[in-house]
Amino acid sequence: MTDQTSFIAVRLDELLRERGMTLTELSDRIGLTLANLSILKTGKAKAIRFSTLEAICRELRCQPGDLLIYSETGGIDQ
Repeated sequence: MTDQTSFIAVRLDELLRERGMTLTELSDRIGLTLANLSILKTGKAKAIRFSTLEAICRELRCQPGDLLIYSETGGIDQ
């Protein structure tokens, strides 16, 4: 039996650090609450709206693939 876990990681911290921007500043610029951005940043979000993704990418001048990373971690039999 294969024990496999996959997940999507959000690289918001890294992108903000690279651009010298705070989460609060991003929140103000895109009109999303700090609480909602924090949920996204910590990986607790179950979904993201395309409009939110677009706003984040526009402000951080990045592509969705720079922000979201798909990862698989294998267990037994891998």
